[in-house]
Amino acid sequence: MGGRQEKLKGTLLSFVLAGALLLAWQVLTLPSAPPAEVIKGENAEYAQLMGMSSATPASHGFPSPSQFGHDAWQQLQAPFHNSGPNDRGIGWQLGASLLRVFIGYGLAVAVAVPLGLLMGQIPLLARALNPFIQVLRPISPLAWMPIALYTIQNAEECGIFVIFICSLWPVLLNTSFGVARVRREWLDVASTLELGWARRMWRVILPAAAPTIITGMRVGMGIAWLAIVAAEMLVGSSGIGYFVWNQWNNLSISNVILAVLLIGITGMILDTAFSALQRSVGYAE
Repeated sequence: MGGRQEKLKGTLLSFVLAGALLLAWQVLTLPSAPPAEVIKGENAEYAQLMGMSSATPASHGFPSPSQFGHDAWQQLQAPFHNSGPNDRGIGWQLGASLLRVFIGYGLAVAVAVPLGLLMGQIPLLARALNPFIQVLRPISPLAWMPIALYTIQNAEECGIFVIFICSLWPVLLNTSFGVARVRREWLDVASTLELGWARRMWRVILPAAAPTIITGMRVGMGIAWLAIVAAEMLVGSSGIGYFVWNQWNNLSISNVILAVLLIGITGMILDTAFSALQRSVGYAE
């Protein structure tokens, strides 16, 4: 009962904070009166030609909450329209980014999990690969872009490669760590029961290491979603990162804000899915 009340209080506090942020946004974007010296003399004639007067309030240029809501609704009414490379709906762009992420991330998991299983069971292999991992792991995903563009020469495949290389390391390291930390008593029982390598892997090692492996996959997905947006802003011709950069070039700040919110919401949904998966494979010793 107490936990439910705490959860309710946290939800109410979140709504209060959201309301406070909206109020602050509204106040900060209120139009202000133009300086008197700008509308005097010859400037007054210029202001009239521009449709302004001394009583016309000056806009900040940044959209107010109501302006953002109107522009966002216009964009969300047709999220999957496709009228050319520079006129695609935000839903279409978000789907293109997710497809790249799932391909690159899937390839990373397919490589990292088996290799991590071997590293966790063969300490010599882990020691041999560790220097390479420690050198390559801190490299920013965007630092790989020039090399990828030169060698792959395809923007679409470059984005997938960036996702692969940045999400590989957390999955690999967590898998290796989880397998290496399986309790020795469980392995001894498996040996006593004369389980073969495949059955021991499937019945003992993978269930014991699963929470740690899922943690690495969760971290890898978060990094992948961060990287694809930045990569698409540099070389993309589609995707949510390209949409952000294109709308910035068009000075459509409302669409930029909408895209940023959708990036955050999508990342939250992906993380929530991995959190649920992590709880499903957890166990109490």
